[in-house]
Amino acid sequence: MATAAKTSKKGRRHPLANVALIAIGLLFSGGAYAAFSSATASADEAEPSSQEQLQHGEKLFAANCATCHGMNLEGTENGPTLIGVGAASVDFQVGTGRMPLQMQGPQARVKPKQFSESDTSALAAYVASFAPGPGIPDEKYLDAQGDAANGAELFRINCAMCHNVAGAGGALTEGKFAPPLTGVSEAHIYEAMITGPQNMPVFNDANLSPEDKRDIITALKYAENTPSVGGFGLGSLGPVSEGLFIWIFGLGSIVAITVWITAKSN
Repeated sequence: MATAAKTSKKGRRHPLANVALIAIGLLFSGGAYAAFSSATASADEAEPSSQEQLQHGEKLFAANCATCHGMNLEGTENGPTLIGVGAASVDFQVGTGRMPLQMQGPQARVKPKQFSESDTSALAAYVASFAPGPGIPDEKYLDAQGDAANGAELFRINCAMCHNVAGAGGALTEGKFAPPLTGVSEAHIYEAMITGPQNMPVFNDANLSPEDKRDIITALKYAENTPSVGGFGLGSLGPVSEGLFIWIFGLGSIVAITVWITAKSN
């Protein structure tokens, strides 16, 4: 009986064994996730920035951005945190003139940009140095030489409900709007897709591959540079502008002709 009891005690699992197994599982899963995130970030991030560029970006950030976003990018009640937004977000927001913000409102508006290309790059590098995030897109995806037909289909499925099928933009709720996409650089279109500015969702590589994004850019640039085969596009706003045109000029012409015929008969 004593031998059986000893055997039973030896075969019994220690009370902390389950805790140890859970800890080991979390350690391995966390390590695997960190490795995957690092690999993804390294693929997105641009080339390492020089110390001089980072110092220059830090000075620009402290003078122009820290009031709203905090000295350590932690965010304030006037602006969100920038930790993890990546260089692409900074290049888009600053490169299009949306930031620094001119005034509070439903969303930031495009205006003449305040910083030069080198200053924008320094700001982007400084913000990106805090945490991994979407990097500046590779030039090979910005040549607008992809499949325009596939890009147009992807745009209709994913973007046209806000930006209009012709990329002319459209109104959203509460004073917000989807801006027109004509005149926007290829880099900024790509960066908007991977960062999701304003009310736009993020289209990461699992949603739209880099080749798909290249095709969408190709379709937008083709539509922008190709004259409308139907004649005057009336702003490409669809039934709104077309209906207004018919109402004013069509009915106006009928009324004018009716008045002319009546006056002539009298």
